[in-house]
Amino acid sequence: MSFYKFTKDDLFTNTIEAYPEYSFYIHSGTIYIGNEPNQSGSRTDNIYGVPDGFISLYEYNIDRPEGQRIYPFMYKDGLKNTFKSYSTSSYISAQYGAVITSSYNLSSSITRYFYDSSTTGVNRRRLFTLKNTLNHYTYLSPRYAYSASFGDKNAIDANVISVPSIFYGSSIKKGSVSLKFYVSGTLIAELQDKNYNGDLIQVSGTTYAQTNGEDKIAGSVLYNEGFIVLTGSWALEPTARDYLGTGSPVTSSWICFAAGANDGVSGDETYQSASFLMDYEGTTHTQTLTMLAHARAGELNYSNNPTYLKYNQPNYKGLSTGSYSISERPVLINNNVDSAFTDVDPDFQKVTYISKVGIYDENKNLIGVAKVAVPIKKTMKNNYTFKLKLDI
Repeated sequence: MSFYKFTKDDLFTNTIEAYPEYSFYIHSGTIYIGNEPNQSGSRTDNIYGVPDGFISLYEYNIDRPEGQRIYPFMYKDGLKNTFKSYSTSSYISAQYGAVITSSYNLSSSITRYFYDSSTTGVNRRRLFTLKNTLNHYTYLSPRYAYSASFGDKNAIDANVISVPSIFYGSSIKKGSVSLKFYVSGTLIAELQDKNYNGDLIQVSGTTYAQTNGEDKIAGSVLYNEGFIVLTGSWALEPTARDYLGTGSPVTSSWICFAAGANDGVSGDETYQSASFLMDYEGTTHTQTLTMLAHARAGELNYSNNPTYLKYNQPNYKGLSTGSYSISERPVLINNNVDSAFTDVDPDFQKVTYISKVGIYDENKNLIGVAKVAVPIKKTMKNNYTFKLKLDI
């Protein structure tokens, strides 16, 4: 086996920027991610072992019953290592050598928070904590301002949609956000951030909705933080519906968008007629290591594979001994050169076939194997370079 060291010209680190698409459809308190139905298994209600409308972080326990799921574990020792979910009191009371466990069935989903005008200040919690962030982005649009002539987000009805970073990566792509409001399957209004500055503008809908809100700004997008703040309160349809689950119907507006998205709202049959679709693209950055492995002319033309030697050689592994010498018996190499004639042996050439490229660390421990789809024929005259990529 031959080992070659990568030189500085053989290693390249690049960053790949991608824009994966995400979609959430909310109807009657159920969230559908990526237009895929919630799948029930033979052992669990959800094959991923998480609630419907949630994404599983690792997707390890597919359709496994509760008592047979794999999980991470460690032993309590002098290093004081533990899991974040394991309480300090439990760790202190545990004996040394005790097994500390956690769970792989971590999940996440979007969440809606609605604040009416009677809820103010710190009682608005997540919206109040975004005050400085919203004010920071006023250089993009004055509509971000927490309190301005457009309205005081501390006093008006507000609808906050939280999107975990697992659903967008490093940021939400500007200009990709689309919010669609449906009633009985009919699109009554749509918002888009068509100006790429975070303003969610009503761009289409029914005649009724467009008359009330065409080209109006209904809210803002925090691209880096993963929040959508909606304050548009104009009517999108004449029918009132119980979006709040209080038994008191309210006019359909953008502050009702995504009702039922993990907000505890159940509503009635009028609320169930409405559904919501949120589309956008995320932004992900993946570090990629490119490695160039060279098979140069005159090299790598011998193989330790038994098929490299001529078949059925008598005692080819034995030794030849005499009165004054001992030597290995000559070994014949299999001639793999093609010939156009069946009764003529072609001139011998050293030919190997490269099917794998192994990657080793500085201690010559195998850490990776790259395989080619079809073995590559390597003669003494050929030069080959294998381009290997690894996400890091």
